[in-house]
Amino acid sequence: MVVTPGEPAGVGPDLTLHLSQQSWPVELIVVADQNLLADRAKQLGVSVMLKTYDATAEPRPSQAGELIVEPVAMPKPARAGMLDPANAPYVIATLTRACSGCQADEFAAMITGPVHKGVINQGGIEFTGHTEWLAQQTGTAQPVMLLVADEMRVALATTHIPLAEVPARIQPELIESVCQTLHHGLERQFAITNPRIAVLGLNPHAGEGGHLGLEDAELIAPALERLRQNGMDIVGPIAADTAFVPERLQGFAAVLAMYHDQGLPVLKYAGFGRSVNVTLGLPIIRTSVDHGTALDRAGTGEADAGSLVAAIHLAISMSERAR
Repeated sequence: MVVTPGEPAGVGPDLTLHLSQQSWPVELIVVADQNLLADRAKQLGVSVMLKTYDATAEPRPSQAGELIVEPVAMPKPARAGMLDPANAPYVIATLTRACSGCQADEFAAMITGPVHKGVINQGGIEFTGHTEWLAQQTGTAQPVMLLVADEMRVALATTHIPLAEVPARIQPELIESVCQTLHHGLERQFAITNPRIAVLGLNPHAGEGGHLGLEDAELIAPALERLRQNGMDIVGPIAADTAFVPERLQGFAAVLAMYHDQGLPVLKYAGFGRSVNVTLGLPIIRTSVDHGTALDRAGTGEADAGSLVAAIHLAISMSERAR
């Protein structure tokens, strides 16, 4: 398993160091600047032995008190809480190394820490998010972002785009493609046979029979009907405001939301700190934390590693199913 800490000024390095405080049933390789980890460990008072990764050595479970590091140097030293666009290429370099290693079957899965999209773009690199970047790197036409918190799973039809652009993106072809990727991922990576999927409407009350918008009746509903005719167990479009009532969620393997802030606030409220971001549709396994860089907590010892730990455990389970 390979771990990328993400933004060097954020809590990613802190959370990564937390991993060294316990043993793991798999070998965890951290792609990072060793000086960054050593400096942050000193700042946090964490005792850790940093060992350089040897790709020729036989993998072994990671032991408490150590981190195995694949070194990638930063252009400039990082200070906790202080963003620096000069280190944007370093963040991308860690992702590139981890992704290429997964593609070559060197690593079984990729677990990513939080990045800061703004500072990466300020550094001259166009970057809208891990999901889109990984899709480009792997040649994946239709990745699907799925957030997992215990038994609740919420996927997105659109990801990191302005809200004003969402309606134009909601086309039958997109809905069908996303649902197919989600269905396949639930079966293959979560071992759910014939998963039942709830699809949210775009408009309030799923359009209210056309009175609150036509997209639900004219675009989403026909796409879902075609999927049902092909044997998929899918329900919708349903009103988003009542979709997450516990009684309505029973029996559904996942919910598909039309846009980022339609579905994720509910999931993060229900499971923040232990939920995991999964990218479906890739030729590799990728999980991630459910939160941002938390610059105000970097270097303070107050960062909660629960989501990163959950992301690793989920990646282990997914890789075992993929064997």
